[in-house]
Amino acid sequence: MVRVILRVLDGADRGRTFEGLETPITIGREEGNVIQLNDERISRFHVKLQASGERLVLTDLESTNGSRVNGEDVRLRVLRPGDLIQIGRTMLLVGSREQIAERLAELPPQPEVKGWFRSQHSGEQEASSSSDSSIPWTDIENLQEFLFNFEPPELPHDLTPTQAAQLSELLDYFRVRIRSVLSSVREEKSARMSLPITEWQQLLDLQSRLASFVRQIGEPDTQTR
Repeated sequence: MVRVILRVLDGADRGRTFEGLETPITIGREEGNVIQLNDERISRFHVKLQASGERLVLTDLESTNGSRVNGEDVRLRVLRPGDLIQIGRTMLLVGSREQIAERLAELPPQPEVKGWFRSQHSGEQEASSSSDSSIPWTDIENLQEFLFNFEPPELPHDLTPTQAAQLSELLDYFRVRIRSVLSSVREEKSARMSLPITEWQQLLDLQSRLASFVRQIGEPDTQTR
């Protein structure tokens, strides 16, 4: 059973901690949610967290102002310890200190960092307690950038043969397109690389296609042109 820990970093409910929650969990501003938050920019029922095997999945419930995970707008996202959820003016951190430390320990080695999470708005850095001194925390923005940019998501499991073939074909399509663009890159002086404008447009088109696929997966009923 997936048990969830959420800590409110910012917003009217900052400082609150929700521990040992069983899924499914709805979060919103109205009574009837498992977590009710005091934030007028949050929808009545804003997001749902549910278990899928051992994974925790966030689904945006067609909220008015949308949901973000690690700074990216999302409709559907697998959550891991250390992920930062933003709904309205409220920021929620997924996982306990111990769970996030375990995730960080599994990442490639990096320079030692000091400090504690810093308020996104005040910029003030809180002193870490002695019990947390061994945990490699850095400020919240750098932590999220590191986790999001350097730890790739897991591939899906238990796919049907058809789904696995479709996923393989889709990934190979982007691999071949990117390889074609990269083959046109030319090295210049001062450690710079140049790219023809036509290939730059190809990259933009790839980004557009990826964005469209992500939207279709998160919103299966969305009609695209």
